[in-house]
Amino acid sequence: MKITIVGTGYVGLVTGTCLAEVGHHVICVDVDQKKIDNLKKGIIPIYEPGLEELVLRNSKEGRLEFTTNIKSGIEHGDVVFNAVGTPPGENHEADLKYVKQVARDFGKHWDRYKVFVIKSTVPVGTSDEVTQEILENCPDNAEFDVVSNPEFLREGTALKDFMNPDRIIAGLNYERGEAERARKVIEKVYEPLMRVGKPLIFTDIRSSEIIKYASNAFLATKISFINEIANFCDRVGGDAKQIARGMGLDDRIGPRFLHAGVGYGGSCFPKDVKALIQSGKKANYDFSILEAVEHVNQTQRGRLFDKIKKSLEDLNGKTIAVWGLSFKPKTDDMREAPSIDVIRSMCVEGATIRAFDPVAMEHADQIFAPLPVEYFENPYETCEGADALVIMTEWDAFRAVDFEKLSSLMNGRAIIDGRNIYERADVEEAGFTYDCFGR
Repeated sequence: MKITIVGTGYVGLVTGTCLAEVGHHVICVDVDQKKIDNLKKGIIPIYEPGLEELVLRNSKEGRLEFTTNIKSGIEHGDVVFNAVGTPPGENHEADLKYVKQVARDFGKHWDRYKVFVIKSTVPVGTSDEVTQEILENCPDNAEFDVVSNPEFLREGTALKDFMNPDRIIAGLNYERGEAERARKVIEKVYEPLMRVGKPLIFTDIRSSEIIKYASNAFLATKISFINEIANFCDRVGGDAKQIARGMGLDDRIGPRFLHAGVGYGGSCFPKDVKALIQSGKKANYDFSILEAVEHVNQTQRGRLFDKIKKSLEDLNGKTIAVWGLSFKPKTDDMREAPSIDVIRSMCVEGATIRAFDPVAMEHADQIFAPLPVEYFENPYETCEGADALVIMTEWDAFRAVDFEKLSSLMNGRAIIDGRNIYERADVEEAGFTYDCFGR
C-alpha cells in the first residue's frame, strides 16, 4: 500500500520505518527541512536501538522516502497517518493545533478516497474535530474516513513493540456509516502483522481515543502505588522489593511497573495523566485517583533530594556524581526526567555535579546550561573526587559496579540509589553508606 506519515518525531519515524519494513511504500513528511535532509542522509534525530539500520535499508530499497512537501505526501497516500506532536497546552490539556493543521492540509490536498489515521495521542472527541476540519477544507463530494489508531511504543524497545505488538487498536466512526470500508483498509495496512497472530481490535472511535490514555494512566498508577508502599516501608520497615515480588506473582496484578524509586518521567506518562485529568474536568468529572498518582510522582523527586541532603548534611561546596540522566534506560529522552528536578535542586544548594549517561548527555547539556554540571565519558571517571554518588537511571552498565574501584576514586562514601538497583549488604560491605526507597 501507499502510506503517508505526517510527523517524523518518535512515533512517526518508528511507525513509518516499520510499515516500510513490512513492504508498504511509505513517505514521511515533516516541516523541519534540516531533519528531513538529515534523514535522507541516514542521520537519525532520536536514539532508538536498531532504528538507524532499518531506515537505511528501507531508504536504499526505495520503500521509505522523506519530504517536506505536504501536498505530494498526501497525494501519495491511500492512508495518511497523523503522527505530529500534541504538547501540553494551557492547564496541561493536549494542544491540538498541529493535529488540526494536518487535517486541514489533508482536506485541501484530497484527491481520492483515503483514510485519515490519528496516530497522535489525543483527547476523546478529537476525531470529531478532525473530521470537521477536513470537511471544511475538502471538496463537497470528497470521500474519506477518520480512524483512531493509538500507539503503544516504549522508548528503547519501539521496533519490537511495533513488529510484535500486544494489540493493535483501531477506532472506527460508525456514526458516519462508512466504517466497513475503513476497516478493510486498516486490515490491509496491518495484514503483515496479523499473519503472525497479532490481535487487531476494532472499537468505536471514542473508546479507541480513551484506551491510550487509560493504559498509560493505569501503568503510572502502578508506579505511584508501589512508591507509596516504599515510602511507608521507609517509616515502618519492610522491603519494597520483596513486597513488589510478592504482589507481582499474583497474575491479576503482574510484576511489571512495580519498581519503587524516584518515579516516572518521559513524553507519555506525565503528559497523558495530566491530560486525562483535564479531560475529566471538562466533563465535570474529577479523576481523584489520577490526581493522587500525579501528586505522588512529583513528591518522589523531592524525597530523593531529601535523601541526598540527609546523606551529606550540607550540599554547599560538595561534588556529586550522577549516573543516568534520561528518564529511563535505552533512550536519550530527557522529557520530564526526574534527574532534571533533582540536579537543579542540588545546584541551588551549592553542589557541583559530575554526570554520565550513555546517550543523553548532549540533550542534558542543553537543559542544564549554565548550571555547574560537567559530563564525562564513563561512569568511573564521573566519580573521581565525588562526595556522593546518585543513581538516577537504571542503565544495565550501572548494575555490575566495582565498589572497590569506586571507593578508590571517591572522596565520600555515600551512595543514594534512586532506582533500587543495588543490594544494601553489597554496598555497605564495601564501606559505603546506602540509601534507597523502601528497603
